[in-house]
Amino acid sequence: MAISPNIRELQGSATLAVAALCRQLRAQGRDIIDLSAGEPDFRTPNFAAEAGIAAIEQGFTHYTPVPGTPQLRDAIAAYLSASTGKKVESKGIVVSNGAKQALFNACFALFGPGDEVLVPVPYWTSYPEILKLARATPVLVGSTEEAGFKVTVADLDAAATAATRGIILNSPSNPTGVVYSLDELEAIVRWAHAKNLWIISDEIYGRLCFDAERAASVLDLDASLLDRTVLVDGASKAFAMTGWRIGFSYCSPDLATMLSDLQSHVTSGAATPSQHAALAVFRHEPRVQESVNAMVRLFKRRRDRLAAAMTERVPHASFVMPDGAFYLFFRTDAYYADGRDGSVAFCSWLLEKTGVALVPGIAFGDDRYVRISFAAPEAEVLAAVDRIAEALT
Repeated sequence: MAISPNIRELQGSATLAVAALCRQLRAQGRDIIDLSAGEPDFRTPNFAAEAGIAAIEQGFTHYTPVPGTPQLRDAIAAYLSASTGKKVESKGIVVSNGAKQALFNACFALFGPGDEVLVPVPYWTSYPEILKLARATPVLVGSTEEAGFKVTVADLDAAATAATRGIILNSPSNPTGVVYSLDELEAIVRWAHAKNLWIISDEIYGRLCFDAERAASVLDLDASLLDRTVLVDGASKAFAMTGWRIGFSYCSPDLATMLSDLQSHVTSGAATPSQHAALAVFRHEPRVQESVNAMVRLFKRRRDRLAAAMTERVPHASFVMPDGAFYLFFRTDAYYADGRDGSVAFCSWLLEKTGVALVPGIAFGDDRYVRISFAAPEAEVLAAVDRIAEALT
């Protein structure tokens, strides 16, 4: 089949592929523990769901302005201001169909043929593919477990060339759960600012932080450093609203207008009832914070139980303790034998042998690892460790 070069090299989402396989095996009657999920296993807060239902019942089912309803944009700006103490203008907010579209908008608007964009490894699986769709070149910047899966200014400087136009940051990280400190983040942003690079800061897991109320944000830095910065966030992770598809970007008003213009030709605005539901969570109210806190408490407990069980039960267990999100990146190359010559083969073998579904590390740029999601009931997470331990001993 003759297809456009726009998508000829495009790779599908590995995480979505694993989820589809799990559904297929369950339909066949297999006992599957799916730890591949990239979404919280909690219900959307009742007050947000009720706001979405009310919007439908009241007839709010028509188009909104492309960058979002004025009420939601104002609420998001106030939410960011309250979180960081910075003045955030609503005209810099563009509401999108999930944070993934916000990332696509930014990459498509800022980068093009001949541009190189630095992507720290491990990375979220869509970053390189989105950049390729923009005809830009992702330049992968390696990190190590010994360095806490964090890149430094020295790492970035060694990878940068005259063609480098930007960098994508992600903290807390998918797939490692590592969180950059404010000092680490500031060092990278100052370096990028000095080189006149664009910074796309993916902060979708920012509220899911185990040692602080939230992770450090680029908005915590001096405003003089942020003229070429796009912050990406949304309702999906912290508020268990993945299916509502509400993300947003925040940047300079001029760039926001360009992003909105681009989005007008791709999807138009986000779903109207979803925007009304999101309005209920982007408010500085005790019930909002408590819904996040309750989720974080459970994720932290699961992380602690998972890490302890892995250390105790799985031989040669090697990972960096995650400080945020809901993932643990587990090194598995010591078990690559008997036809298991990489993370894909390892995960396939493990799924067939034990019924435990994980995501191959190659999807995140490091074939030596696999990603375990603890966005699943604690009993299932611990049962999965038992099955993994039995298979590897």
